[in-house]
Amino acid sequence: MFSFQQEVLRVSDITDLIKQTLEQSFYGLTVEGEISNFRPASSGHWYFTLKDDNSSISCVMFKFKTFKVPFKPQDGMRITVKGNISVYAKRGNYQIICDSIQRLGEGNILQMLEERKRRLAAEGLFDESRKRALPMLPSCIGVITSPTGAAIRDILQVLERRNAGLRVLVFPAAVQGDRAPKQLIHQIQRANARKDIDTLIIGRGGGSLEDLLPFSDEGVVRAAAASAIPIISAVGHEIDWALTDYAADKRAPTPSAAAELVSSEREEIIRRIQNLREQITAEISSRMERTRLLLNAFTPEAFKERFSYIIAPYIQALDDETDALKQLVKQLLQNRRHSLALAERQLEAQSPEHIMKRGFAVVSRKETGVVITSAETCKKQDKITVRLAEGSLAAEVEEIIHENI
Repeated sequence: MFSFQQEVLRVSDITDLIKQTLEQSFYGLTVEGEISNFRPASSGHWYFTLKDDNSSISCVMFKFKTFKVPFKPQDGMRITVKGNISVYAKRGNYQIICDSIQRLGEGNILQMLEERKRRLAAEGLFDESRKRALPMLPSCIGVITSPTGAAIRDILQVLERRNAGLRVLVFPAAVQGDRAPKQLIHQIQRANARKDIDTLIIGRGGGSLEDLLPFSDEGVVRAAAASAIPIISAVGHEIDWALTDYAADKRAPTPSAAAELVSSEREEIIRRIQNLREQITAEISSRMERTRLLLNAFTPEAFKERFSYIIAPYIQALDDETDALKQLVKQLLQNRRHSLALAERQLEAQSPEHIMKRGFAVVSRKETGVVITSAETCKKQDKITVRLAEGSLAAEVEEIIHENI
């Protein structure tokens, strides 16, 4: 409890106290709610409000975090965010600095998958020592996937381009829904019953987290781990994952990438031969692991995380100043246009043509063109020219009248 009855604080002083208290007390939060007023800035940062029936809180996710979100947030979407409370001193309001965003409901599935992953890993199903190298020059490839999906088309196109002579056997199976796990297991076992398959690819194209669940089914994972044929897991796109990725001998980010792995060209073979450094890598990895444990607190991710909170107020201030500068430039341009129009009207009012249109004329000597400003300079029978607003008159002085106006 703070008491400042005998002290006068500046606004920045009390804001700093609130900032320290909130940021030290509310760290690593998980908050659920509905997105409102989602505003992606031109800088790439996301600003939005997270609300429920009774309250709302401002949120921001910076550009170097947004690429991890596999969907585009929209107003009305129910989500959970993980992050920390921060205070934006310039406005004096608090907000959540988001590290990750998930659609509501995916968290339960991910929690189930993480628990299953830990349990199967404890059994040794994902150990690196169990994984085998892929054959350098396979002659026959087995593919377990939907026969009508995009994955099989992508695989066949890559193989046709890179190694047209490679034989491909397709083992059709459902890749989503309740029937998929049983069919996937059956086709893994069926492929292993053959003696002519060098490498097995199991996978599908991208989809939602629920669509990819068959490839995290415990029976499918165990069948993949037990396969006598080296197996490549190629499930979804690069950001997707399934438990078969850990049980397989190799994980490919996409079905097309899996096809490239099994269809090595001459240049790739040369590259792989030149990069065979298994013994050196094993020794270095052992020593690096011991060093990593000592330096775990000094990882680039930890420094990046700390730096992000330091620069967060400046990033937001830059966005605010950018908006203010745009408004200032707009106002200055408007003022300059107004001043220019006013000067134009004044200049037009002072022009000789404008004055002459009101009935005035310019009188000059015919011979010399010198303008006559006083009757005293003229005499009778002088030839003069009278210039009007429209046209001129040739005249002769008949009489000189002297009068004071």
